[in-house]
Amino acid sequence: MIVRIMGEGQVRLDDGHLTELNKLDDELLAEMESGDEAGFRRTLSTLLDSVRRLGAPLPDEALEPSDLILPSPDATLDEVRAMLTDEGLIPG
Repeated sequence: MIVRIMGEGQVRLDDGHLTELNKLDDELLAEMESGDEAGFRRTLSTLLDSVRRLGAPLPDEALEPSDLILPSPDATLDEVRAMLTDEGLIPG
């Protein structure tokens, strides 16, 4: 799976990591629903750090179609809300 972090680039991520990322996605959704800005910031940072840690960065010149697009680290609650699907940011 190819994941793009807005403003940063793409990483190749094994589908086996989706369960771990979905747990963080669920936390992020709960914090957004409750208006917990500090929790939202912390979990978004953890989610993006996990993608960076678990994935392999693609070269800047490689432009692969992204299977998943995640917000930038400084995205606002409203910006992330606009990116949500019925399954959150991460399908599954």
